[in-house]
Amino acid sequence: MDISFDEADRKFQQEVRSWLETAWPQEIRDKQARSAQGRISKDDIVGWQKRLADKGWAATNWPVEHGGADFTPTQSYIFDLERARVGAPNVVPFGITMVAPVIMKFGTDAQKTEFLPKILNSDIWFCQGYSEPGSGSDLASLSTKAEDKGDHYLVNGVKTWTTLAQYADWMFCLVRTSQEEIRQLGISFILIDMNTPGITVKPIITLDEPGEGFQEINMVYFEDVKVPKENLVGEQGKGWTCAKYLLEFERGNAYSPGLKGALSHLRQFAQAEHDSNGESFWSNPDFQRRFHDVQVQVLAMEYTELRILGALAAGQNVGPESSMLKTRGTELQQAVTELAIEISGHYVAPLDQSTPFPGDNFQPVGPVDANGTAQEYFNTRKVSIYAGSNEIQRNIMSKLVLNL
Repeated sequence: MDISFDEADRKFQQEVRSWLETAWPQEIRDKQARSAQGRISKDDIVGWQKRLADKGWAATNWPVEHGGADFTPTQSYIFDLERARVGAPNVVPFGITMVAPVIMKFGTDAQKTEFLPKILNSDIWFCQGYSEPGSGSDLASLSTKAEDKGDHYLVNGVKTWTTLAQYADWMFCLVRTSQEEIRQLGISFILIDMNTPGITVKPIITLDEPGEGFQEINMVYFEDVKVPKENLVGEQGKGWTCAKYLLEFERGNAYSPGLKGALSHLRQFAQAEHDSNGESFWSNPDFQRRFHDVQVQVLAMEYTELRILGALAAGQNVGPESSMLKTRGTELQQAVTELAIEISGHYVAPLDQSTPFPGDNFQPVGPVDANGTAQEYFNTRKVSIYAGSNEIQRNIMSKLVLNL
């Protein structure tokens, strides 16, 4: 297998690297450095995504006809690699990566005209309305009801774990439009304007959000919410087909670029920080063994992703590999945060460790690199659950690969 980049790919890599030097400005990098988890505001994210849109790189997986970059799989990988290298975030996925492909495939011409340009330019933000208090991995059991009222649906129910719902203009939502013996057949996929009367968003405060002013997930309540019929995507009762199609994009991320960057940072942290014996963590043979074990697994992950990229470039269908990448990638994300916790030691205890603006009368406790390790550790507990828990992913792989 030849995994080296050809001349055109190397030229593209240099173009991306040069563009990022100015497109991801020092001002935003400084804000990331002051935040315990490298977080930035919605306005900063929108500004970044608009710069991507102006360059034509906001929607790397979209076809050119809809304003996308239409990157090859290799170009997408290179772009992720260089973006992770400088710490620039990926686009917020709910609009560009998730609902937009569903609208392209199942939406009406009017829906494509209305939503795709606004999603591309970050003029509107979407959130995802899938999980409910009683429906997580068993999503087909969802009970949020959309009652057919002729020219509109009347929606009642609750969605949970709704990421960034407080900022969202729209939600793509799975609702029950009928009761069927096969539960999936009674589910529809609709778009809901979050400014519609009857919608209430309430925050869920988690352990990784002690006082940074950043809050991520929410409960969303629907009480007699009127949704126009034209906001139905695809056919009524066929929302499960849309949902499965969307999950292909939610699980199709490349993990190794970000993991390699995180390990490089951890190596520097381990070399600079000392254990209880006064020696650097990096000089500890047991720590090195565990670090290199994770590093070898990340390297294997990278080669697997490159192999899959080669298959995609050749027009092959990679099938259950998306479940494999999601499972292994999320486990390695968690392993990296566990190494960071070990190096940080008791300095993980002060959770709110955002460093000050120049002139503020505040000094962080402990090494700067320990800042945010606890929050990141807590936050990554979720990655093996969302987008279909890893247990569900293993069931998929056992069925499709092993015929069990």
